[in-house]
Amino acid sequence: MFEGKDELTIIQEDIRRALSKPQTRWAMLIDLRRCTSCKACTVGCMVEQKSPPGIMYRPVYEKESGIFPNVKRLFTPRPCQQCDEPPCVDACPNKGEGKATWKAKNGIVMINYEQCIGCGRCVIACPYKARGLDSGYFYTEGTPAIQEYERAPNWEYSRKWPREKYHIPIGNARKCHFCYHRLKNGMLPMCVSTCICRANFFGDPEDKESLIYKMIKNNKVTFLAEVKSPGEIKLKKEDLRGKTAGFITDAIGYPGSIPVFLDNPKTKPRVYYILP
Repeated sequence: MFEGKDELTIIQEDIRRALSKPQTRWAMLIDLRRCTSCKACTVGCMVEQKSPPGIMYRPVYEKESGIFPNVKRLFTPRPCQQCDEPPCVDACPNKGEGKATWKAKNGIVMINYEQCIGCGRCVIACPYKARGLDSGYFYTEGTPAIQEYERAPNWEYSRKWPREKYHIPIGNARKCHFCYHRLKNGMLPMCVSTCICRANFFGDPEDKESLIYKMIKNNKVTFLAEVKSPGEIKLKKEDLRGKTAGFITDAIGYPGSIPVFLDNPKTKPRVYYILP
């Protein structure tokens, strides 16, 4: 609760007010003091985006520190950081508005599946392991029949994308987009609405009436600098030739496991964190 009102109700009002303005730049704040690693955000995201095997937009990392009985655990959800200086866009050979990927005026780093060639350069450029390549798998492969719920289309970027073999976004780079299709209709991102702990705050941080602005102003915030993974391989673009989507994502350790925080990372993320 915030001043006697449910945070989700306030955020919903903030989104609707922001949509009435000529230009809004979205951002997210995640209060790690509240996160219990229930992974409702992870599951909600997978259901909303109909994420296939090998694709996870919103993992939650777990870190344990201390010695028993003085043990602490830190849980860190990681959406795409929607960087203002996105290395993934710089790495793309087909970047630019309306092309494969670009930084939109609304603050979201976008992907155009029809323009993406699935080269994997953006995947290895992202320091957060927030991009993965869709290998085209189904969870129910190897069973008597692939289930219909896996073939249902998703609506990312407000387009209908059938889940069919050789049909995009299979073969493309995929990532979190703050549920752009929901935002356009005045709805909360799925991860925000499913969080039972109200750990997520969303809106335009330049709007002084918004809850996200007030939370940032009244708390010390920090950012992710990178996400590491044990055994990961630092691939170069020349290493990608002839490699499968599965090889690339496995080699970099997607979706990562070890978050590294920094107060001023060069990528300028639009996801803020409050540490315990």
